[in-house]
Amino acid sequence: MRESFFYRRLIRPILDLLRQGVTPEKLALSLALGLVLSVFPAVGWTTTLCALAALIFRLNLPAIQLINYFMYPAQIALLLPFFRIGEKVFRAPHLPISIPPIYEMARTDLWGAIKFLWSTTWHAMVVWAVLAPLFTPLIYYVLVPVFRRVARRIGASLPAAEVKAA
Repeated sequence: MRESFFYRRLIRPILDLLRQGVTPEKLALSLALGLVLSVFPAVGWTTTLCALAALIFRLNLPAIQLINYFMYPAQIALLLPFFRIGEKVFRAPHLPISIPPIYEMARTDLWGAIKFLWSTTWHAMVVWAVLAPLFTPLIYYVLVPVFRRVARRIGASLPAAEVKAA
């Protein structure tokens, strides 16, 4: 039976990390931060943010970047909602724009696009900064027991303290 793209490129690498000894807690934190950082509402920054988080918190760099890669469509999909919430929070004028014109502006005049979208993007980043600390622990605490269960199922070695707690 042929494995799906999703399984081959996302699930199997995560299982392999557990088999290689990455703890469920470190993997959960890598994925939680990867998920949250990957929807940062400024295109082009998420790879750097994820790499910095991995270095600062001593997390698994391949895991966090894997999630960052898979979350790119979600980042694009969430740009406008972050823009709109930022407009409401800051009582800024509505910017009548959609994703295709943003890409076209960036492609033809990157500096002009940055100047045009600066205040809208800044407002969206503030909204993201308020929401990110709420979602990161939530995602982490959901993933830890899942990864502990998966690690036990695939026979990954858990530290003695985790085996007793599980």
